[in-house]
Amino acid sequence: MIKPDYSQPVPSDLGVIHFVGIGGSGMSGIARMLMGMGHKVTGSDLRDTDNVKELRRLGAEIHIGHDAANLGNPDTVVVTSALWPTNPEYLLAKERGIPVIHRSQALEYLTRHHRVVAVAGAHGKTTSTGMIVTALQKLGVDPNFVNGGVIASLGVSSAAGKDDLFIIEADESDGSFLHYNTAVALITNVDADHLDHYGTEAAFEAEFARFAQQATEFVVISSDDPGAMRVHRLLHEKRVICFGKSVDADVQLVEVDASGATVSFTIEYRAQRYSSELLIAGEHNAINAAGAFAVLVGLGHDPEQSLRAISGFEGTGRRFELHGAVRGVSVYDDFAHHPTEVAAALKAARAVVGAGKLITVFQPHLYSRTRMMHREFAEALNLSDQVVVLDIYAAREDPEPGVTGELVSNSFADKQRVHYVPNWDDAPAVAAGLANAGDFIVTMGCGDVYRMVPQLLEALGK
Repeated sequence: MIKPDYSQPVPSDLGVIHFVGIGGSGMSGIARMLMGMGHKVTGSDLRDTDNVKELRRLGAEIHIGHDAANLGNPDTVVVTSALWPTNPEYLLAKERGIPVIHRSQALEYLTRHHRVVAVAGAHGKTTSTGMIVTALQKLGVDPNFVNGGVIASLGVSSAAGKDDLFIIEADESDGSFLHYNTAVALITNVDADHLDHYGTEAAFEAEFARFAQQATEFVVISSDDPGAMRVHRLLHEKRVICFGKSVDADVQLVEVDASGATVSFTIEYRAQRYSSELLIAGEHNAINAAGAFAVLVGLGHDPEQSLRAISGFEGTGRRFELHGAVRGVSVYDDFAHHPTEVAAALKAARAVVGAGKLITVFQPHLYSRTRMMHREFAEALNLSDQVVVLDIYAAREDPEPGVTGELVSNSFADKQRVHYVPNWDDAPAVAAGLANAGDFIVTMGCGDVYRMVPQLLEALGK
């Protein structure tokens, strides 16, 4: 992986900008914003995704595949941590002395003159960010935003607004969330992750504390997550709003009913009760809504109007997203890639599928995460009736001997419920063969498992 180099100053004018890995959710959103400011944008990516096609439609020149010839003559190059240090475009830019900045530096460039609401956490960031953005719009605010996924009701992951608020999903994976001038920090949870970067859970939590301590206005943090509470205890002289099911929460979540395709709940805040029902499923989304509510009331918005605005949220891309149904089998896709996320997503799916079977096609992400958490993944995936485990999406890591998707499948107590299928092309037929009318198939992971959805629909048709 390419580690952020913050010693490289960000040019006062980025000029013509080349994005290496432009199709990613965060990178494409930043590129879109910079194009809206009048910058010429070029880029490259491994695949011709929907994000790439949309940027091309807006005028970006994008190459498929990474090659030094793609670089052209930009004034600035933007990279992401997911790239390898041997990337030819990155190496040529360094050789030619072109300023190379990290994705987070480009986002900081966009936000530097705004009042930043930064959403961080091991999971729940994209949904929480989307809830805040769409609720603010319904409350009459026109915020700027860059999210890690497409907001369903808006059809985009980023947009410029007329107000001074700038809502961002802040990435904790490489410490880059420390580099924004944050006014309001929302911490959804601090579930141990990215230990390949941080080394220890204590170091991971210490970085979250630094992030929260930098917030100039207030901090919103989970009252239920043990890691978040440890971070809370590290803070000093900060205005803090806690949210969750705990009786000590400032924004307390009660009477949660996540038994169906939607989730209803009540929030107790300042001795008043406010009830709502979301358009999306899952107790975890009620918790996300409580965090978003805490941000909105912290900004001074009316509690009742705030919760009403949140209730209209329609979800984000790759969060239990329905892609189609064939012979009565519905095919969904979900971004979950940490055991806690996997369990939350599958609980929500279980509530929706009813009497049908839940069949999960799981793609582990990162060798280090799979090695450290394969037992936890198996436990979370046990919420499915059947599981098809693919091989690992390597992303920014080199392979580790003996670390494959089979580590996850071997951790299942009941081997009849799990199928390790290392060959991608074999997996759609295996999953389709397990399904009957009324069942759900869910592709799950933050790699490229979503690309299997068309193949699954085709296999079901056969």
